[in-house]
Amino acid sequence: MKLSTDLLDLLRRAKQHGFSDQQIAWTINRHLDGSRRVTEADIRRLRRQYGIRPVFKSVDTCAGEFEALTPYYYSTYERHNESVRSDRPKIMILGGGPNRIGQGIEFDYCCVQAVFALKAEGYETIMVNSNPETVSTDYDTSDKLYFEPLTVEDVLAICDIEQPDGVIVQLGGQTPLKLCRELEAEGVKIIGTSPDSIDLAEDRDRFGRLLAELGIPQPENGSGRTLEEVERVVQRIGYPVMVRPSYVLGGRAMQTVWDRDQLVEFTREAFEVAEGHPILIDKFLANATEVDVDALSDGDDVVIAAIMEHIEEAGIHSGDSACVIPPRLLSDHVIETIRRATHQLARALKVKGLMNVQYAVRDEEVYVLEVNPRASRTVPYVSKAIGQPIAQYAARLMVGRTLREIGFTEEPRIHFYAVKEAVLPFNKFPGCTVILGPEMRSTGEVMGVDADYAMAFAKSQLAAGSKLPLDGRIFVSVNDYDKRQFLPIARKLVELGFEFLCTAGTHRFLSDNGVASRQVEKLSEGRPNIQDLVMNNEVGMIVNTFSGDKARHDEKMIRTLAIRYELPLFTTIAAARAVAQAIAALKVKQLEVKSLQEYHAELRARPS
Repeated sequence: MKLSTDLLDLLRRAKQHGFSDQQIAWTINRHLDGSRRVTEADIRRLRRQYGIRPVFKSVDTCAGEFEALTPYYYSTYERHNESVRSDRPKIMILGGGPNRIGQGIEFDYCCVQAVFALKAEGYETIMVNSNPETVSTDYDTSDKLYFEPLTVEDVLAICDIEQPDGVIVQLGGQTPLKLCRELEAEGVKIIGTSPDSIDLAEDRDRFGRLLAELGIPQPENGSGRTLEEVERVVQRIGYPVMVRPSYVLGGRAMQTVWDRDQLVEFTREAFEVAEGHPILIDKFLANATEVDVDALSDGDDVVIAAIMEHIEEAGIHSGDSACVIPPRLLSDHVIETIRRATHQLARALKVKGLMNVQYAVRDEEVYVLEVNPRASRTVPYVSKAIGQPIAQYAARLMVGRTLREIGFTEEPRIHFYAVKEAVLPFNKFPGCTVILGPEMRSTGEVMGVDADYAMAFAKSQLAAGSKLPLDGRIFVSVNDYDKRQFLPIARKLVELGFEFLCTAGTHRFLSDNGVASRQVEKLSEGRPNIQDLVMNNEVGMIVNTFSGDKARHDEKMIRTLAIRYELPLFTTIAAARAVAQAIAALKVKQLEVKSLQEYHAELRARPS
């Protein structure tokens, strides 16, 4: 394509003013008749044809006081380029981009660990990320840092300058993963698990066929690119269903759907987030236990790093659910089934590096929910629990090492419990709906470690800022579905010396089953009500499970009160059960403090 001098000057000025190739293509298409379309790739080829390329300027991290040995770079459309390519072998790592709720620092941890490992292997490390709050963008972490957006255009511009020997996309979550197909098509060498294998795990039809070949069960499912296609899938598998976009992080726009009105509402939101990718629909498995598995593979051998049993039931996003290593309630049969399926999946997907698999277990049947052939947000937790830097191992596997060479050949066995708990940001957002579900809301996590599970859980709550009461009054309001499951928990808490304050329905149920409680008026029913009791310091903890398809006004106010007055708040029966166990342990034992190093030293000293 030939451009006139005026059009060439206009294109150059558009790039200097910050317009992306995608924006320019979109603008041109608005003025075409529809029979022709210009793509982002067309604009990129045109720029290259006429030599319109960005250059990179350095930020002097030493303010001119002395020579900056590890500067970082930003792109601009000027003439002089300050980024000089070295002759050393180099690996580029794509980070996770800006932090937001649903994308924590776990992926940044993985990127930084990879830098450490690759430097030790003799590589020059190049980090691409655009988040000033992360360690990966500290000027002295990698050898070179490009402070650039995680887009195909920007990453290709850096690759043109650096010509890396390999690019790692597995460690920054879904953000870089979405770029790998286009980068590969442009000749960029993606190392580790191939883009085709990554697509195989994300493409519902391809993945379903793979599971059928392997004989691994999964919930009934389907996918669609229009509301009509989604509705056909739902008619086939029946409500309730889980609806989510593919290629997203943190369960963004994921919802449990119980009827058509919800389906229409949530599907519209999911399509907005999907950015051209299909919507995934899964049969929702009620009363199931969710299990996460992190594993490493070198393409031949597979080693599981940890099997994590969720404390909250399936349907709560794994980033928000408390979980425990090693699993407590899973049978030997279920654990062996999970191990076997994980090994099969890693080999079938030809994974090189990290892989995360999420399972649901119901009535001793194991279902695969999803497979992520990349680092997951559980990697830091697993690494600290087992005392092994699995993100470093993954980076070394991606550049050609084997598990045998690394020395990671057997699934670690720990002789204590490590409980992960999410840290939720509700106190930062007054008035937001305080509820856990399939869309991730946490902004961090903590870990409690102890030889006793109940004490480990108690430590995790304390670390998350929730101090469990040892006596006093508990306000309880649970939905009809949860009442029967709450009954043994209530009896346990009464044995421990607690009194119950309840709304009418919960009060009536407990009284009918021989558990004493005092009825409290709802906020709309008069005074004194739960708000008065909380304000008068008469409540030490709140258990309030979700009712209906939308949070009721009273529920929202109750949970807002708990956040405002810093009361321990538990919104699932599974969490309430674990809390009762933790309080029972705290009433008879003293908290013991021991460092992770001491736990790991004991682990190494024990015979396998």
